[in-house]
Parts: sequence; structure tokens; C-alpha cells
Amino acid sequence: MPAAPRVLDDPQIEAFLQYLSVEKNSSHRTLANYHHAITRFREWLPAAMTWDAVEADDFRDYLFKCMRDEWARATVRLHFAALRSFYKFLTRRAGLQINPVVEVQLPKAEKKLPVVLSQKQVVELIEKPFEIEQPKQAPSWSAERDSAILELFYSSGVRLSELAALDVADFDLYNECVRVFGKGSKERICPVGTPAAEAIHRYRNAARVLEGPLFISKVRRRLSTRAIADVFKKYHALCDIPQNASPHKLRHSFATHLLDHGADLRSVQTLLGHASLSTTQIYTHVSIERMKQVYDKAHPRA
Repeated sequence: MPAAPRVLDDPQIEAFLQYLSVEKNSSHRTLANYHHAITRFREWLPAAMTWDAVEADDFRDYLFKCMRDEWARATVRLHFAALRSFYKFLTRRAGLQINPVVEVQLPKAEKKLPVVLSQKQVVELIEKPFEIEQPKQAPSWSAERDSAILELFYSSGVRLSELAALDVADFDLYNECVRVFGKGSKERICPVGTPAAEAIHRYRNAARVLEGPLFISKVRRRLSTRAIADVFKKYHALCDIPQNASPHKLRHSFATHLLDHGADLRSVQTLLGHASLSTTQIYTHVSIERMKQVYDKAHPRA
């Protein structure tokens, strides 16, 4: 990933970011990524060049520069998505006549299938907190908390940031569901399986978590996303799981296992909080690949 650019004072960039924040209700991550991309392009342009003087060939030269610097395709596409959106804003709000970015042909996105855990690996991971001796400095209820975190990750398919932001009031024990605020502060209700609901109930009783943040540290403050990721990595390292450690793998596994057992794509899209069905479709390819592997191993004439 390219290094972060220095901050520039540009009123049009600031107006665009304000538009994304107020009118589009974009997430903090989107704002940061778009600010980074546009500012980096601004630094590359000659200092005297104004936004309305930039032409399609300038963007092509910038694209070639990115490719020479061996940027990942996903990074290139993200930067140009930001620039395209920025110029669309300028044509609507700042009087620009054309959007030159749309004339630039970008490299196709790499199709990388998400790595998922098998159902056996998921069970091994979830059961690990009660199979090991917890550190002496950890709270007495750390195993219950870590078990609840892993159970809820896999049971609901929530994102890491969504899980970290959960409050006690967001979890409905009786209806076995959790209220989640996803990207763009969009609210959705995610079902929670009985094992996960019971794990959360045990943890709350053990830690006396009655209100406020759902998952807390030993000093009773909300666990950060990094701290929750460390919980996952801690138990992942103790399991016989060859893949790299990432909490997002439980979200991938959640979606893939649903499709493996007959869930329809639209339902999985809703559960994951995807705005576009095309984002969810990647999991159909994972399921097909897994089905092929089973076929190749099991069929006598595969």
C-alpha cells in the first residue's frame, strides 16, 4: 500500500469529503480512503495545475505510474474509484464540463476466492478457550468472553468493526438476534444461534456485564477491534488450521456454510449486510469449488 500523503489544504477536496459525510453518510473508512487517494493524486500533479485542467491523458499517465510502482490492482481500482467519484462531484457541484476519469480503462480486478474454515476447524477454534489455561493477568471470565466472541462471529457473520461496536442493548437473548450498525450506519438484525446466545449469556453472568459495551476488557472498557482480532489470532495459533489468521475468515465461513446447506443468495446478502448482490456472489464460487473438491475425492471416476 502506498505511503500516506501529506495533508493539503484544498477547498474542493474538503467540500467533497463534507458531501460524502453529510449527504452520502459514508463511513469513516471510506472518507479516509478517498481523502488518501485524491490527495495523493493532487501531490503527483504539477502544483500550478487546477482540477479543471486535468485531462484523461493525465489520469492514464498516473495509472501507468501506479503500475510501474507495482501497486496492487485492488489499490489502483480503489484510488481511481475515489477520483471518479470526486470528478463526478465536481461536474455536478463545481461547474466542470466533463469527467475525464471515465475515459480511463482500469486493470480488471483480481478474482481471489476467500479462504474459509471447514466446519470441523470452526468447532475446534470455538472450543479452544475452555481447553487452555488462561494467563494469570487475564480476568477470571476471559474464557467465557472469548468463547462468546468466537461463537457470535461465526453465528451471525458480522464484521469485526460491527462486533466491537455492539452494546448490551443490541443483543436480544429471548429472540436470539443482535442489532448491528454496518457500513454507512445502516441497521440490520442478525439471527444468533442458540450456542452463541448461550455463550453470551454465560459471559455476561460471569463478567457482570449489565449495560454499556457488550465485550469489555479487564478494566471494563470496550474491547477495540485490534483486541478482538488478537483474541481470534490467539486461539487460531493453537489450532490445527494452516491458513493465515484473520477474524474475517469466520465471516467468510459463515456465508459459505450457509450456501453449502441450501441458503439462498438473497438471504445471505441480507445477513451479511452487502449493498450489492454481486459482492455476495463470490461465496457461490467458493461453494462450487468446495463441491468440486468433494467430488474429486469421493467419485470413483472423477
